[in-house]
Amino acid sequence: MNWHEHGGTGPRTVLLLHGIGATGAVWTGVRRAIDRRMPAQWIVADLSGHGGSDWKSTYSVGQLAADLVPLVHDDRELFIVAHSLGTYVGLALASGWFGVRVAGVLGIGPKVTWSDADLQGACELAARPVRWYANQQEASVRYRRTSGLDEKLAPNEDHLARSVVRAAEGYRLSQDPRTFMVAGAPFATLVSSAACRVLLARGEHDAMVSVEELRAHCENAVVIAGAGHNAHAEQPDAVVSLLEQLLRGKPSQSNLSRASIRRPTSASDV
Repeated sequence: MNWHEHGGTGPRTVLLLHGIGATGAVWTGVRRAIDRRMPAQWIVADLSGHGGSDWKSTYSVGQLAADLVPLVHDDRELFIVAHSLGTYVGLALASGWFGVRVAGVLGIGPKVTWSDADLQGACELAARPVRWYANQQEASVRYRRTSGLDEKLAPNEDHLARSVVRAAEGYRLSQDPRTFMVAGAPFATLVSSAACRVLLARGEHDAMVSVEELRAHCENAVVIAGAGHNAHAEQPDAVVSLLEQLLRGKPSQSNLSRASIRRPTSASDV
């Protein structure tokens, strides 16, 4: 079972998908911005192996996507806003392989190039035993470090919801380490299979992916000025501006500049 919550009103639905190691709570600012700025329903889900959702024996992008189908199979105008791993899952849902019709995907900060060292590191993380902590504070500090959600980006506890679990052994992160099995999925295949509009973006200071890498798959890929890897937590209104442009169709340069989003003009801007 996948933990989820929903809200908002309107003729379309926005599914918000977090990245690896996080929970749906990272979308707190974005869903509030959606409520302020557009008539839309939203669904926030914890991916399998994360937050309040069930753990699995194995993980793959397809399996993560299939687990979400019961949440959205009846939605007629569905848009997906996703971060990092969530972008992979959103693109898989948009393929039509799972019987879900998706009108558009906005993917933020997906890692698209995987070196042998990256894949080896992911395998090692997936094989690690669960680490237990003496108290919730220690576990929360670890969660902030691994997710990149420091006190500046996520000052309130609602941004950390469902990130830590208490059990007889103590406290642990809610993420199943085996979720790192998903590393290295073929991004190009997923993008080409998406039967909808796709817009990719990255934070200006995101070390995970370059704008050139994104533009190899989406010529209109954009940079969210001043943001890092967690651009959705840092600048939720800029993300919703991108969503609004996706709803209207192909983004324009003038609209992007008004949304505090910019295209780099030289290599030094990337």
